[in-house]
Amino acid sequence: MEQILSLIPDGPIVEFTILLLVILTVPPIFEKLRLPGLVGLLVAGVLLGPDGADLLNPDEDTMKLLSDIGKIYLMFVAGLEIDLVQFRKTKNRSMGFGSATFLLPLITGALIGRIFGFDWTPSILIGSLLASHTLLGYPIVNRLGVVGNEAVTVTIGATIFTDIAALLVLAICVSINAGEFSAFSLFLQLAALGIYSFAVLFGFDWAGKEFFRRTGDEEGNQFLFVLLAVFLASVGAEFINVDKIVGAFLAGLAVNDVVGNGPVKEKVEFVGSVMFIPFFFVGMGLLLDINAFAETLTTSLGLTLAIVVGLMVSKFIAATLAKVVYGYKWLEALTMWSLSLPQVAATLAAALVGVQQGVIEPKVFNAVIVLMLVTSILGPLMTARFASGLPLPKTNFENSNREIWWETDQHEGKLLDFNAQNGGDRPFTVVVPVYNPLTERYLIEMAALLARHESGRIVPVSVAIAHVHMDDPQLNSALNQSQKLLDRALETSKEFGVPAEPEVRIDDDIAHGISRVAREQSASLVVMGWSATTSLRARLFGNVINDVFWSSHCPVAVMRLMDEPINIHRILVPVKNLTPQTLRTVRFAQLFADSNEGEITLLHVCDRRTPLDQIDRFEFQLSQLVKEGGPQVNLSIKTVPHDDVAKVILRAAESMDLVILRSIRRRTAGGLAISNVTSEVIQQLHCSMVLFGEPHS
Repeated sequence: MEQILSLIPDGPIVEFTILLLVILTVPPIFEKLRLPGLVGLLVAGVLLGPDGADLLNPDEDTMKLLSDIGKIYLMFVAGLEIDLVQFRKTKNRSMGFGSATFLLPLITGALIGRIFGFDWTPSILIGSLLASHTLLGYPIVNRLGVVGNEAVTVTIGATIFTDIAALLVLAICVSINAGEFSAFSLFLQLAALGIYSFAVLFGFDWAGKEFFRRTGDEEGNQFLFVLLAVFLASVGAEFINVDKIVGAFLAGLAVNDVVGNGPVKEKVEFVGSVMFIPFFFVGMGLLLDINAFAETLTTSLGLTLAIVVGLMVSKFIAATLAKVVYGYKWLEALTMWSLSLPQVAATLAAALVGVQQGVIEPKVFNAVIVLMLVTSILGPLMTARFASGLPLPKTNFENSNREIWWETDQHEGKLLDFNAQNGGDRPFTVVVPVYNPLTERYLIEMAALLARHESGRIVPVSVAIAHVHMDDPQLNSALNQSQKLLDRALETSKEFGVPAEPEVRIDDDIAHGISRVAREQSASLVVMGWSATTSLRARLFGNVINDVFWSSHCPVAVMRLMDEPINIHRILVPVKNLTPQTLRTVRFAQLFADSNEGEITLLHVCDRRTPLDQIDRFEFQLSQLVKEGGPQVNLSIKTVPHDDVAKVILRAAESMDLVILRSIRRRTAGGLAISNVTSEVIQQLHCSMVLFGEPHS
């Protein structure tokens, strides 16, 4: 074995190649074993490090650089993914629970440190390591549809307080440990930190909004601006003797509002989740001394158990206090407890800084690794157990009229289109981009059915990419091809007796050309063909479908039709929870079913532990909402308790002609991408499919 390893050449390119191989292969293996992928990266680091195959050296400049970038990026994404909108909704209660779930673990950890003979500075840092939390359970509460529950919202909002406070304590402890500490120096440090935080939070926010306004659709430059903000803030933090992860976290908060949930944010998270953040976890594994780690679990087992138990007890007390003060139920309190347990992002980054700066000993660092392993596995399991029993939040649809598409006119019994709700007087309009002759006819037929039902019109549009010279032969050829496609669309629309107004557009970007035509024509809906682009380039720079979803002012329906729309009658619509966005998708299904004499099955997949009375209440509320608006069609509601949502949808789709899915993207708070039920279903569906997306989705 040693002879084989000796044949592998040294150098940064080899190390980088090994890292990419690990990131590609190891996490999926551990996820199949129902273990977090990051645990696999830590194990890989140990096996490839000095105590294993010795292929990677943590002291090499390459590993130090990549690990540092990963650490910075991890904290940046943690700040970027904090939902400021949710925080503002329950600001006071989030601050209250945040204070409790920060101070109690801080005090507990400090007392544990003192009991085991540490000085006050490392003891307080130990406490701060327990005080923050990572929302690993967020995808679970999102899947269960209880994100709108106040207890869940308060816990999510509390993250912003706990992370900032924990990083502030880290900065102070590192400064004290460096020596030359006095009350005056502490005052200067806090003053510098305050000025720096103000400059980053407000300065970067202003600069980002101004830069994004001036650059418009230049996503490449906007992506570079965000990266520059991250590392500029990190460098600035070091100028005031604060660790760079503090600056990275503040930068994430600063550009949070700037990037919103748009394509730039998705690209930033994608780059971090597939490369930089995994580098950090592998680097953590390289730093683990197996002998010292084993010794920690034997000679220092008491310290490890005290830290793990201390965290769980103090977080439980904090959740119990929130229950008493805010009047929550026990299930809500237990859900808050489980959501605040996982210690990953801020905890690991701060622990690494602490051991590198000599504030805490290696045995404390090893105990924190154990804490991370226990809480990252136990926390999500407990969240799934407790959150499944939470009642689904009630949505106030009366105050969300602008979010509902095509509300029923009580006088005429007809549907009002998107533009009529906003003061427009144009007829119901469906914009249909045509670019593939093989799928064009089915798309035009679908658009014609919908438009005819509403006495509206269709606008077939073909976009030709602009060239520097408008007489370029390639442009002329593209325009001729566009005209042929539009002539065919016009013929199809005449068959259905629907007015059509074809339009050729010359634009630098296909997606923007489609979105601009839709806006100019006051479109009620955009109907597009499906393109299964999943390449690395598409993930980094986006594709036409993603960009139209993001930029369109009206709903977008992306379709993969296996048969003529007039032959599609059995329609399946998976329904996760009761929101205006869900109702909009159901309205689309009602519209198509009514135009084609179809029947709809609304499928709700709930957790196995969901009480029967909660299932009955959900079905009753859903049926009432469906009856209150939209065409009255043959419709049934089916609820299936199951843990595998995608499996249930695919099984139900076997007897259907069409499945209508919502466009949803999810990511964990740590920036690591997780599988999406929608994408899993799309990959395995054998019938026709519509991916329905709201504006800016």
